[in-house]
Amino acid sequence: MAHAIEVADSPQAVIWDITYACPLRCTHCYSESGRRPSRQVGHDDMLRIADAIISLRPDVITLAGGEPLLVKGIFEIADRLTQAGAGVILYTGGWTFQPWMVDELARVCHRVVVSLDGPTPEIHDRIRGRVGSYARAMDALTLLDAGARRQREQGRRPVEFGIDCVVVRSNATRLDEFCTDIAPRFPELSTIDFGAAIPSGLGSRAGYVEHELLSDEQVAWLASGEHHRHLQSLAPSTVRIHTTSNVELQMNPAQVRRGLDFQAIQVEPDGQVRAMLIYEGTVGSLLEEPADVLWRRAVARWTDPFITEALSDVGTMRGWAEAVRRIDYHFGSDAVRARIDRRPVFPAPTKG
Repeated sequence: MAHAIEVADSPQAVIWDITYACPLRCTHCYSESGRRPSRQVGHDDMLRIADAIISLRPDVITLAGGEPLLVKGIFEIADRLTQAGAGVILYTGGWTFQPWMVDELARVCHRVVVSLDGPTPEIHDRIRGRVGSYARAMDALTLLDAGARRQREQGRRPVEFGIDCVVVRSNATRLDEFCTDIAPRFPELSTIDFGAAIPSGLGSRAGYVEHELLSDEQVAWLASGEHHRHLQSLAPSTVRIHTTSNVELQMNPAQVRRGLDFQAIQVEPDGQVRAMLIYEGTVGSLLEEPADVLWRRAVARWTDPFITEALSDVGTMRGWAEAVRRIDYHFGSDAVRARIDRRPVFPAPTKG
């Protein structure tokens, strides 16, 4: 039976995966970007989607993907969102980053976040699926650091930038190095976020839970206050460290009844709105229906009987992954189910 829940009239945050085009092939990619059609719409339709998102009056709008910097007109889109009063955060893998982008990003974004999943090329490139991706990410951070310093010296607002690390088994023992080796290289760096990989998209496939997702014990360790204090003690005093298990994204019935701290929607590149952030299954298009209607429809999905049953007894990462696969197959389209069926099994790590 569905339960009445208290929700805001509009989401606090909107995550817009503005394209599924991507030069990287990350092993944990929830959207499978770079492995599927980009589904990116034309510029006029992107402006329409932007205006529909604005109508929801979210506090924060995240531009992600895929790689947002591949999108022609991305700075106009970001500026439109910022001028409407939202805090705009752009995530990038850094592969396509160019020097001239620093000033544009400072103008149209509240913050830029560079994905870095390892303190060395070996670790990062393996997780991100492309040789050279570590070097590109570090180059992007170098450009942002130099640009922020220059902007500050000129009396302008410096671009705020941070690092986001998706924590999996193959980098979990190397987090200290982000604080001691990476952060000091960038005096203008403001944040490092360490978040546990979640069983969404490729992170839910066969083999991944067993070999690369954090164990339940590792998830608890990552999010513990003791571990957070340890990492913060290693980082420069100007860098804020955040750690999270990301378990709040599970949205199990108990969480929903208590009230979600993070009420958000995710928008796919073509304007389709996902009912729940990490799960397949959309409730309509921002190009076809009012945004507030889709928000209410998304909220209704949170207490759908199938969702409630699938997530009610989830208590482990393995159980969460099994629930994700059931939900994605149930609510996904035929194309989604076909994509799920094509996912390669994640191989066990080689020994030696």
